[in-house]
Amino acid sequence: MTPEELRSVIAYLEGRVRLADEASRSIVFEMPSEGELLEAGLNPEGVRRLLGAFWLPDMVSEILETPEFCEPEESLEQLLGYARDVVGEYIRKRFSL
Repeated sequence: MTPEELRSVIAYLEGRVRLADEASRSIVFEMPSEGELLEAGLNPEGVRRLLGAFWLPDMVSEILETPEFCEPEESLEQLLGYARDVVGEYIRKRFSL
């Protein structure tokens, strides 16, 4: 897998992180299936490695828990940005090319 293909995986997953609603300030993220990732045109080897990563459940949990670590005065855009940053941080630190 190339660095560009890895960036594509990260961008796709970041795009799936969204706000549940403004009032609750909660994050929604559902890990896509292998089929969804492949349909998105992502590298098949990278998809299989990602889905088999022992740390993947921790990443998903941390994404969903992001609002708990944010200050109430932080904007919804900041909160969403922080949750999306979790994806890139996890994958870049733990996924070797």
